Amino acid sequence: MSANFENKKLVVEEIKNHARDAKNVVLVDYKGLTVAQVTELRKAFREAGATFKVYKNRLMKIAFEELGIKFDSNLLEGTTAVAFHNEDAIVPAKIAVDGEAKYKVIKVKACWFDGKQLDATATKKLAAIPSKEILVAQLLGMLTMPMRGLAVALKQIAEKQA
Repeated sequence: MSANFENKKLVVEEIKNHARDAKNVVLVDYKGLTVAQVTELRKAFREAGATFKVYKNRLMKIAFEELGIKFDSNLLEGTTAVAFHNEDAIVPAKIAVDGEAKYKVIKVKACWFDGKQLDATATKKLAAIPSKEILVAQLLGMLTMPMRGLAVALKQIAEKQA
């Protein structure tokens, strides 16, 4: 076997390792980005704990098929980058959608979430979900609201009687 074939097998394994552990896989068309913009986008993904890489479409297709991730074949054509995150399903979608708004030339193609493919519109809706920390804070606020209201009411009654 040739060294090139072995290298391709290693790349397919790398893609599979990222995708197997990922909560979400996002495909992005990065055509038109400058090197500086791609570097900035990669930095945003890296800082969020996500991976953003460019692989050959054919190798991604092989890896995804082996894992049972079935993207439409037209999504793995042209300039395609992929983003993965092992812990948070929203982060890659959110960064990709933010990058689309910021740079105007990239486009979110689709994502694989919860065992199914979401188109660009659904991916943008997924990205609009607040982070886990914000959702927990909102829940705690809702849970403490009745106690806070009762405390304020009792304080006002006590002040009127004093």
